[in-house]
Amino acid sequence: MKEWHKLTLIVGVFLAAYFVPFNNTLVQVSILEAFHMLQEYAREHVLFCLVPAFFIAGAISIFVSQGAVLKYFGGGAPKYLAYSVASVSGGILAVCSCTVLPLFAGIWKKGAGIGPATAFLYSGPAINILAIILTARVLGWQLGLARAVGAVLFAVVIGLFMAFIYRHEEAEKAKASMGQMFDQEERRSPAQNLFYFVVLVLILIFAAWGRPQEATGFWNFIFAIKWYLVIILLGILAFVLVRWFEDYERLSWVDASWTFAKQILPLLFGGVLVAGLLMGRPGVEAGLIPSGVIETAVGGNSLQANFLASIVGAFMYFATLTEIPIMQGLLGLGMGQGPALALLLAGPALSLPNMLVIRSVMGTPKTLVYVALVVLMSTLAGLLYGAFFPG
Repeated sequence: MKEWHKLTLIVGVFLAAYFVPFNNTLVQVSILEAFHMLQEYAREHVLFCLVPAFFIAGAISIFVSQGAVLKYFGGGAPKYLAYSVASVSGGILAVCSCTVLPLFAGIWKKGAGIGPATAFLYSGPAINILAIILTARVLGWQLGLARAVGAVLFAVVIGLFMAFIYRHEEAEKAKASMGQMFDQEERRSPAQNLFYFVVLVLILIFAAWGRPQEATGFWNFIFAIKWYLVIILLGILAFVLVRWFEDYERLSWVDASWTFAKQILPLLFGGVLVAGLLMGRPGVEAGLIPSGVIETAVGGNSLQANFLASIVGAFMYFATLTEIPIMQGLLGLGMGQGPALALLLAGPALSLPNMLVIRSVMGTPKTLVYVALVVLMSTLAGLLYGAFFPG
């Protein structure tokens, strides 16, 4: 840590200790709510979502050749291939805005172009098939369809805009990577590598599988047997690691996974605390910003209402699928259909913790541009949808 970073941290802690009115009931409740939200996040997401994601990211950085990443996600890759793969990845992974971060960091480190990488970053949490189906069932098929179409379209458009804005920088990056495309000798066959990654992804999917609303049916059956599936997959993974990998490769994989964890977890935890302090947990009236203020401001279909919904969605943290009951409650309190879509398009793909980590991966300017694109497009989509479906 640089010295001025340490000084800033010390000064910040001092000012908070000196000026924050800790005897105020609202401040006390909000601080407690921040730690409740951090505890909820740790219990529900760290072990079964983030830890598998860190190991997948570490595997990408160690075992996936730069040539393979550049073939599908590099600046010189065919756009139809790069963006089609990136824009539908969320339908396969079904991860939240924080779980996708290690995966994004992994392909970014390997040289992925900023366009496909940010398309993947948006699509990972936004194009969640379960969330889209549940949106259609609970909030109406029109909103579910608009969310699905908007999410795929946003992933492509945001990626194309990012690639265009940083086209000169990307051209230099692609030129520098050309000489490294074929510098890695593969010890395993492509089929073996593919099988290894499929096992890792399946562990992530089943470990993070949430309880469905209905007590019967196929999805509930998967939930009932998910830990048996995870144990079987862990056994297969152990066999693969012993038979196909050398000791130094296993150690390198763990080291790379730990590097991602060190980079990402402190920022995520800090961001979750701040989000809980300001807005409380979803559905709990305990943050410094009263939810009633938000509900009052997002009625109708004005530009202000859609923009505010996009901003709130961008900064608020949504655990996977929790946005749907929250939206159901807000719609019942008078939220407009347009702002509802705007929040659904901005919320799952962004959060304050998410932004802090993205900044550490690709820098402040690119992060600001990415966030601005998500907010702007969500606002415009909300306005358009609200005009056709006022409620």
